[in-house]
Amino acid sequence: MWTPQYRAVSVGMALLVTLVAFENLGVNTAMPRLVVELHGENLYSWPFTVFLVTSLIANVLAGRLCDTRGPAFGLYTGVGLFLVGLVVAGTAGSMWMLLAGRALQGLGGGTQSIAVYVMIAYVYPERSQPAAFGLLSAAWVVPSLVGPFAAGLVTEQASWRWVFLGLVPLAALGAALLLPAVRRLPEQVPAGPGKRGLVIAAVTSAAGISALTWAAEHPSLGSLVIGVAGVVLLLPSLIRLLPNGTLSARPGLPVTVLTRGLLMGAYTAIEVYVTLMLTAVHGYTPLAAGIPLTFGALAWSAGAVVPARKVDVPRIVFVRWGLGFVAAGAAGMVVVASTWGWGWFAFVAWTVASIGMGLGYSSLSVITMRLSETHEQGANAASLQVSERVFSALFVGVGGVLLALLGSAQHPTAAMVVLDIAMAGVALLGVVLVRPTRMAAPMTHPS
Repeated sequence: MWTPQYRAVSVGMALLVTLVAFENLGVNTAMPRLVVELHGENLYSWPFTVFLVTSLIANVLAGRLCDTRGPAFGLYTGVGLFLVGLVVAGTAGSMWMLLAGRALQGLGGGTQSIAVYVMIAYVYPERSQPAAFGLLSAAWVVPSLVGPFAAGLVTEQASWRWVFLGLVPLAALGAALLLPAVRRLPEQVPAGPGKRGLVIAAVTSAAGISALTWAAEHPSLGSLVIGVAGVVLLLPSLIRLLPNGTLSARPGLPVTVLTRGLLMGAYTAIEVYVTLMLTAVHGYTPLAAGIPLTFGALAWSAGAVVPARKVDVPRIVFVRWGLGFVAAGAAGMVVVASTWGWGWFAFVAWTVASIGMGLGYSSLSVITMRLSETHEQGANAASLQVSERVFSALFVGVGGVLLALLGSAQHPTAAMVVLDIAMAGVALLGVVLVRPTRMAAPMTHPS
């Protein structure tokens, strides 16, 4: 990773991922001030939703782009769109202009992420690829530690606009560091047969996720109809976007993509409610309630170090351990959600779950790339991200429905206990699905 041949690539790749992480975390911090200044209080959630749905569309389109034009074109297209989006958002004079900037950032970030995955498969030797994917996880550590504080300081002392504009020169630097490696990448790749209707499927899946997200945030009879419509849009799109047999857990690549969705979905569904449990059930301040999430970011990075260094251990071992850790962490959060439990136990439970993410997340990326032909790497990398985004949105929505049916934001215990147990079950289902007897031969060996 750090020899002269690969050093600039590693630094540039890590810098680009770090900046995307800073931007994601910084927007969360700056949003209250931002929406007031732009008079967009009634559109508070949409900068996040727009980013999510456009990045999903970009994932799909970039997968095919990388499979036909190679990762170089996708990488610089993604960085360029992300840079333009930062400028548009940072100079926005209205909420609608901000949303346009966020849409460009989503398109750029989604394209860039797929290109980076494919670039790793092209640039690094096979034994170094686990470390490269581990580096992507590690790149979120510093933003998780200092990103919210830095964005808050910039917003208070200068302007929320610099949360966007301040990243522009650093993103350009990251792209420049990758230039020598990108020039050596193929500009054309022999294209295999691609699926038809991917653009329509990407758009309809994004619309379905938007509908489900909105319905979960506004539980009512009317929103239930909208949620059902979202499912109707989403299911056919997923069949088109994901590898054949994914939803039925067919062995090999399909079950790998499904497992990524289960792993990330279970983790995210609990993560978004950690601070709610601590503040509403145990009386923590918002600042104190956010500390377990910082512990989680560090634990995720620490967990990712293990598979990166143990290159001779089968990747499936780390995936199964990762799912088991997430299940244990989810079960531990039952103690936190309960009025008879202990708030401090969130530090333990969330650290355990996050270690599991570090073990399993990057290992699934490595497995996917090794199961993919050259002309399929982009599409399969896109499938991973589509799977995790969709299952995350669905499971977070389940939490919102439970909260509306069984409690409230002021009294979330019953809803969160059910959610924690359900997500532990989802992770354990993943353990069953990826047992060695169901996996293809390439998945059970590191090389």
